[in-house]
Amino acid sequence: MSSDAIVLLREDHKQIRKLFREFEKAGDDAYATKGRVIDKVIEALTVHTYLENECMYPEVRKLVPELEDDILESYEEHHVADILVFELSLLKPEDERFTAKASVLIENVDHHIDEEEQEWFPKVREALGRKQLQEIGARMQELRAKAPRKPSQPSALKKAVHAVTA
Repeated sequence: MSSDAIVLLREDHKQIRKLFREFEKAGDDAYATKGRVIDKVIEALTVHTYLENECMYPEVRKLVPELEDDILESYEEHHVADILVFELSLLKPEDERFTAKASVLIENVDHHIDEEEQEWFPKVREALGRKQLQEIGARMQELRAKAPRKPSQPSALKKAVHAVTA
């Protein structure tokens, strides 16, 4: 598997979107399916946003300062997703707002993924060489092993708090 950071992030995006479609295809009363899928979404997004916030974004911010505004917007989009993920982790699939909250999360993350893949990734690939993207990707793969899997874990909470206090 490639260690190119953008390739790794695109793979995450593909898996996350697959889970989104699975959730959307579940029937209105398919509570067990919706709960199982959202548990997977929560884990995937918690890991993914951790890797971007702790590795990809700081590196790109340092190496490609002209993308500062894009990165700051991405941090805020992650913060919104973090809040929704945390709230979903506290709800049961039968709860009145569960499906609505999941739908808002899906809409927001789909928008974020589109922006990253269509606008941001091409700029980053152009600005950074293949070697730099592979080095960042290798660090992301190392971080993945210790990345939080639940929004209640200390390292996940730290990034949520940082978004408000930084």
